[in-house]
This record gives sequence, C-alpha cells and structure tokens, in this order.
Amino acid sequence: MEQFISNAQRAEVLVEALPHIKRYNGKIVVVKYGGNAMIDENLKMQVMEDVALLWLIGVKIVLVHGGGPEISEMMEKLGKKAVFEDGLRVTDKETVDIVQMVLAGKVNKTLVNLIESKGGRAMGISGMDGRLIEAKIKDERLGYVGKITKVNTRPITDLLEKNYIPVISTIGCDREGNSYNINGDTAAAHIAGALGAERLIMMTDIAGILKDREDPSSLIHYVSIKEAQTLKEQGIVSGGMIPKVECCIEAIREGVKNVVIMDGRVPHSILMELLTDEGAGTMVTGE
Repeated sequence: MEQFISNAQRAEVLVEALPHIKRYNGKIVVVKYGGNAMIDENLKMQVMEDVALLWLIGVKIVLVHGGGPEISEMMEKLGKKAVFEDGLRVTDKETVDIVQMVLAGKVNKTLVNLIESKGGRAMGISGMDGRLIEAKIKDERLGYVGKITKVNTRPITDLLEKNYIPVISTIGCDREGNSYNINGDTAAAHIAGALGAERLIMMTDIAGILKDREDPSSLIHYVSIKEAQTLKEQGIVSGGMIPKVECCIEAIREGVKNVVIMDGRVPHSILMELLTDEGAGTMVTGE
C-alpha cells in the first residue's frame, strides 16, 4: 500500500534538515561511488539526484567513481580475460588502454550527463588531467596498477570555484607518459585527504562495519581509527572490508574530518547520511 505524507510533514522534514544544510554549506564532501549502486540503473539515478540536490543547497560535492564491472564487460567483448590478484586487476598495456577508455570515456561521461539531467552542473575529468593523480607501479606482478605518489588538487579546486561538480575517474599517470589503473577507494581517500574534505562517503555493498557479518542489525555506528585497528586484529573487520577500512584510516590521517562506510544499495543513502540526525552506515573518526 502506497504511503503518502502531508505537506506539513514534508515541511517538517525540511526544517529538521536545516541544521545539517547549514553545517555542510560551502564544505567539501567527497563521495566514492561504485558497487551495485553503479550497476543498478534506478539506484544510479537516485545517487545522481542526491549529488545534484546537495550541490543545489551549496555542498561542494566531489564524485570519485570506479567501474570494475564495465571494464570486465568490455574486456570480455574484446576477447580478453580479466585476471585478479589480491583483489586487484592485473593490468597489462592493452588492459590499461581499456580501463582508460571505459572509465574516462563511457562511465565518466554517462555520470556527468545524468547529473546535468537532474539539475546539477558537472565536469568530468580523469586522474590524468592536470596530473591530478601521479602514480608509479605498485607491484611488478600487477603490471600498470598504480600506487599514488601525489595528488594535485588544482584541477578539482578550479572546478569547485567555478561551481561545477568534479566527476573523477581513477586513472593515474607518471612523468614518462604511462597510465595506471588506480583502486577507486584508495584514490578517493587520497583525494579527500589532499582537499581536507569535511567528509568522505564510501558507498559499498554492505551496511558498514558489522560485529556479526551475518547480522545487519549488528552495525557499528561509530568507530575511531584506533578501534578500527583493534576490530581488524580481532577478525571482525576481514576480507574485502580490510582495504576499505585501511582507506578510511589513511584518509583521516591525511586530513579528512571523518569517513562514512555505508550501503550504496539503500535509496538516497547519501541524503540520509548528510541531512538526518541518524545518518547511515559506520562513521570512522580520528582518535
């Protein structure tokens, strides 16, 4: 049965959001966008609506995106098999060209177009533009998978000053003209740190850090970076959550005020996180 809310209730919701709007107005918030929220077209539309709405109320949104499934799909079309080691895509010269084509091309421009269609002003760039992400080889076994050596924020701050939403694909470069495939979570952490962002939002496919991985109600709402290390040692943070938590810790050490790991599959989860008292997901803070 469809639920309706009255105009009075709508007004009440807006009034309750006011302190949060004031808090984030003019502040930089970095959103790492990927996972199922990127594959599901309805969710993708809702995320772009959230981004456009936050921009319209004065939040300086920076969207950092991945696109792993799209890269794998294109590789398959081109008859190339995707190989992973320790969760990272083995990237030879041909693969890095495919990564660049898919991320900086199709995925990036699709997101820019969607944000514009929702009333936002967006500009798509890659980590190669203005040498935004400088990198070197992370591990010879992985080929052109990059370890970030420097983030040059000027291309981002220039766009923010011109009132655009920067939409960033995570490809790095070096002084010799090589391109590198950069892990999206790592790139978002470094970018947010370099910008001194008010908040980094990591959209994932789980609710956040859970005491019991099988029980969504065991969500840990707040954790310091010291407590996060302890949870890792205890095995509560394990598997694919380990690199995400490590990225959160790195982002805070580099200057981000706090980081939120949350379920990007929940409709309008970004708005719930930023504009309500309850928030969404697990917030990782400094000591």
